[in-house]
Amino acid sequence: MREGGKILAKILDEIVKAVKPGITTKKLDELTQELIFANGAKPAFLGYDGFPAALCASVNEVIVHAVPSGDKLKEGDIVGLDLGILYPFKDCAGCFMVASCGPEKKTEGFYTDMAITVPVGKISKEDEKLIDVARESLMVGLEQVKPGNTVGDIGFTIQQYVEKQGFSVIRNLVGHGIGKELHEEPKIPNFGQKGEGPEIKPGMAFAIEPMIAAGGHELIKSKDGHGFETKDKSRTAHFEHTVVVTEEGCEVLTKI
Repeated sequence: MREGGKILAKILDEIVKAVKPGITTKKLDELTQELIFANGAKPAFLGYDGFPAALCASVNEVIVHAVPSGDKLKEGDIVGLDLGILYPFKDCAGCFMVASCGPEKKTEGFYTDMAITVPVGKISKEDEKLIDVARESLMVGLEQVKPGNTVGDIGFTIQQYVEKQGFSVIRNLVGHGIGKELHEEPKIPNFGQKGEGPEIKPGMAFAIEPMIAAGGHELIKSKDGHGFETKDKSRTAHFEHTVVVTEEGCEVLTKI
């Protein structure tokens, strides 16, 4: 998972650099797929529940799971880029795709997952604050990932931070365990109460992903059939890291 996390972060960093006014999210997805396969990994989202792309590219009021399209990004937009990979993976001949081949390297693949929200050109001060708060809420949430704490401690801390800044946390969607499967138990809500939920123990791996909105937290399904957007059309931001719990605390596997 450490190896996969490094690869995933490197790929998403390249995608972020490609974001600019005039580019389509479909073009970003094409670049994403090229980079994933070039690095011996496999897209985690492509084909998952019928999702037709590798990259979720969610613009403005769309919080997650938007299908890349031919629509061009515009100056002043903000776009959430959510990406997961499986590394290593078996090709059609049953061979594991790894950086250095050899029998000792042949292990089953693991998933990693991450997300970042970025500006398209120059954005408003309000949107800058929204992105900053979402990013920082992930950081304060990660501080609660340590043995002896609970999943509720993570959600409580994220919710308190976000709401004090005047934003809302999305309730319909949550983070999750991750490893041999893309989505595993336990669920990691971005709200909750201290001391509630499963206890955090060394060896656990989570995808922690605060999703916040400038307005209300109620969501509706997007027209593409996969995305979710705010009912009141307020803008949104989403950040995510895959982490593993250690004896001392948590190790972030998807640092850019």
